[in-house]
Amino acid sequence: MFSKFKELFSSENLLDAAFDTTLTMLDFDYKMYDASRRTLRESNNAELSFDIRKTDRKINKYEREVRRKVLTHLTIAGTQNLVPGLALVSIVIDVERIGDYTKNIAALANQHEQMLKGGIHEKTLKEIEDTIETNFVRVLDVLKTQNTDEARDVLLAEDPTAQKGDLIVSDMIAEKDKNLSTGHAVCLALYARHLKRVNAHLTNIASSIVNPFPRIGFREKKK
Repeated sequence: MFSKFKELFSSENLLDAAFDTTLTMLDFDYKMYDASRRTLRESNNAELSFDIRKTDRKINKYEREVRRKVLTHLTIAGTQNLVPGLALVSIVIDVERIGDYTKNIAALANQHEQMLKGGIHEKTLKEIEDTIETNFVRVLDVLKTQNTDEARDVLLAEDPTAQKGDLIVSDMIAEKDKNLSTGHAVCLALYARHLKRVNAHLTNIASSIVNPFPRIGFREKKK
């Protein structure tokens, strides 16, 4: 559905600008995620390298800006580029939600001042973080290039990543790691859940490249 996306918008300044704004939002998400993760996992204090709340408010402002630009274009041009315009509005919802979850991770870092370790799940936790790091880069590239193969790689990683996160949560509830304090276990479970949601929203964005509009956010339908 999104094939030749930029070509469809090439003569439409408003939609072209909305697309560029969406890329800027996702890039801000990536920087917020990286800063929040580093503060929680690699530091013994809650100091962030920038004001994450201010950045999150900027992302919210950009989301409204994208909606206005798409609406203005559709009002003027009618149904021309209707589906790509609606798809773009759908994408920015996921982009905005990623910002919210990275803000939640920053809040965990503020409440849990000690460096968060994964205990018996450290290896699994690192695998989840590595997948998200890779998927941020992939999704940014997918939006720019419309590479369907790369988009499918992101989709294929969702279930294994979600299962890893769910395992950490269930094991924290079952108190399987006796070396962790209650506070540490709660923080670890919440972090795993936030990571799962960040990756799910990245997957939703990637799905827009391979799916028709009604199936954005769902698995690709087998042919």
